[in-house]
Amino acid sequence: MLYDVRTYTCRPGTLKRHLALYAEHGFDTQRRHLGEPLAYLQTETGNVNSYTHIWVFADAADRAGKRAAMQRDPAWASYLEKSAQAAYLVSQETKLMVPTSFFKP
Repeated sequence: MLYDVRTYTCRPGTLKRHLALYAEHGFDTQRRHLGEPLAYLQTETGNVNSYTHIWVFADAADRAGKRAAMQRDPAWASYLEKSAQAAYLVSQETKLMVPTSFFKP
């Protein structure tokens, strides 16, 4: 298993607008290609301008294939354009993680 853990930071005061934009224009397309996320979380304490989502893949090849198909989807390209125009995002951190030997998902 490969866990794709992504944390995004939005400009202060724009998190709700960014998540609304994603919910309307990006979420269904992303789920169609990547499957259901393990988690989609909004920060409650700490940097309250950030959110994290986690997607699970069989391995790196599975992730690469699914993400490549998503990048070719015109609906995803449209969402990315809308997101760029809105300019709510400040940064993105991506961590690819694997379970420890003693954890059995």
